[in-house]
Amino acid sequence: MSNLLYNYRRLVDRIDALCGAIQASLGEQIICSEGCSSCCTAITLFPVEAAALRAALDELPEQEAQDILRHVSEPASSERCPLLSHHRCLLYRARPIICRTHGLPIIYTEDNLHKSDCCPLNLNDAEAISGASVIDLDKLNPLLVAVNSLYLSRTEIEETAERLTIVEALTKR
Repeated sequence: MSNLLYNYRRLVDRIDALCGAIQASLGEQIICSEGCSSCCTAITLFPVEAAALRAALDELPEQEAQDILRHVSEPASSERCPLLSHHRCLLYRARPIICRTHGLPIIYTEDNLHKSDCCPLNLNDAEAISGASVIDLDKLNPLLVAVNSLYLSRTEIEETAERLTIVEALTKR
């Protein structure tokens, strides 16, 4: 599995470096961080992200992994992320890409309109920010799609537009 996730892990490394540089450049303007969970909602994952999350769970001591599986299997609000426990992500180091970038300034295109977004806790005193401090989702998302396609081409998983919930990613074999 490790070889199959190589490209995904390299992409995560690059995104983590980008997010770290943005956080460093914006300094105290970035309020949200690990433990800030007000925006953590139930999301769906590409198969490669699901595999990476499952691999991270499988690397944990058995009791810790079982505790996480029990936690995500408990009925929860359909809007909250099932990995949240006491405002913390139970698999934070393996969190999906959207969770890594969430809250930081982003730009994207929707319905042929250029839009931007950022956590409402962040950038409250900023008059303007550098373009280098913004994540362009129109460039990032195709990279994730390509990595997912490559992953699927190397597995027996049928290429599909199907995405998985976090519960499905962790509980289905």
